[in-house]
Amino acid sequence: MTTSTTEGTETTQERSDGEIVGGAAGAAPVAARATIDGLAPVAPQLEDERLTLPADGPAKHAATSRAARPRSFELGDHPVPTSKIEEWRFTPLRRFTSLFQDDATEDGAVDHAVTVPEGAPEASTLAIGEAPRGTALVPEDLTAAIASARTEQALHLVAPRNAELAEPFRVEITGRGADRRANGHLVLETEESSTATFVLNHTGSAQYAQNVEMIVGDNSRMTVIALQDWDDDALHISTHHAKLGRDAKLKHIVVSLGGSAVRVNAIGEFSAPGAELENTGLYFADENQFLEHRLFVDHAAPNCTSDVAYKGALQGQKARSVWVGDVLIRKEAEGTSTYELNRNLVLTEGARADSVPNLEIETGEIEGAGHAAATGRFDDEQLFYLRARGIPEKEARRLVVRGFFAELIQKIDVPEIREHLFESIEAELTRSMN
Repeated sequence: MTTSTTEGTETTQERSDGEIVGGAAGAAPVAARATIDGLAPVAPQLEDERLTLPADGPAKHAATSRAARPRSFELGDHPVPTSKIEEWRFTPLRRFTSLFQDDATEDGAVDHAVTVPEGAPEASTLAIGEAPRGTALVPEDLTAAIASARTEQALHLVAPRNAELAEPFRVEITGRGADRRANGHLVLETEESSTATFVLNHTGSAQYAQNVEMIVGDNSRMTVIALQDWDDDALHISTHHAKLGRDAKLKHIVVSLGGSAVRVNAIGEFSAPGAELENTGLYFADENQFLEHRLFVDHAAPNCTSDVAYKGALQGQKARSVWVGDVLIRKEAEGTSTYELNRNLVLTEGARADSVPNLEIETGEIEGAGHAAATGRFDDEQLFYLRARGIPEKEARRLVVRGFFAELIQKIDVPEIREHLFESIEAELTRSMN
């Protein structure tokens, strides 16, 4: 195993009868009793930027296909985000202003420590335009275009053909100040018939614009775990774009716990038949914290499978989460099987969750497709059951939240990360209950 450090560089479906199928679900705060498995639809309440949902706003918003958005490396091809643009209508744009500026990385703003497992080549870099950089990720918004243009050398990590790497690649990304700007681009690759795990851990504080490009070769297995464990004053916008080859499998896991405002846009693109994509996400928003997760699963090849499951909890005044899941099944994607699910647990008054699952289908020759979203408070029956057996109310609430997240955490194959997440959730709960 090899470790290197660079400073300032890199210049299953789960368903329940109470879930809201289609449309949007939100809670802000929830006035009526609701359980996470037995919800009535709750109208979303959006940020005070006078935003509207497609059903209430211009018809063109509702009719716009996710696939129609422009992709270009040229900054001039991407407008500055406004609330009138579908991709940004939920986002508090004023908080992210600095990441819409075409600024270079400040010296020492972000440090990277890279650990390469035994059996893999040393970490290398890719210049702009140097393959395989740009194979999967072509920017769809201004911040991604800036991150690409301002990162002269992208970090490249690769699992070689036929290799099965026992230990994960690890990239420790540490911000050195909330007032310091940084841009980054990572290229993660599994060559044909290889197996590898990549762990990206974000800590400290910075204003960080980032691209993560995932190239999943034919018959390879890739797992990517991205942890946003920033300090309370960090800003982070990241685009993750994966391209899956024939019979490839990608497990993509996003965990967002820290940061003042964090936005992760995950894109999965099927380029050949037989591939499988599993998107898993976990987030916990505190007072005044904004966490946004967007997904786009592009079924552009036949006989592929995708499964999306994201869960979030919120506590404190102005705690805010946004989840938007877009799945497109193109005309040529016959035999597709897909399902996406988002659940949110609102723990205190003043917190709000918005959840919008979208499904576009251009062919009727599919195995199955569905989506669901649910937002609510504690299940009073679960609490009553636990308290009736002598468990104090605070401990009962902890048990309910642990159980809410446990299923997703158990999908993470790196033991120390699982332990860290359980400890972090326990710390969050202790803070809210005291």
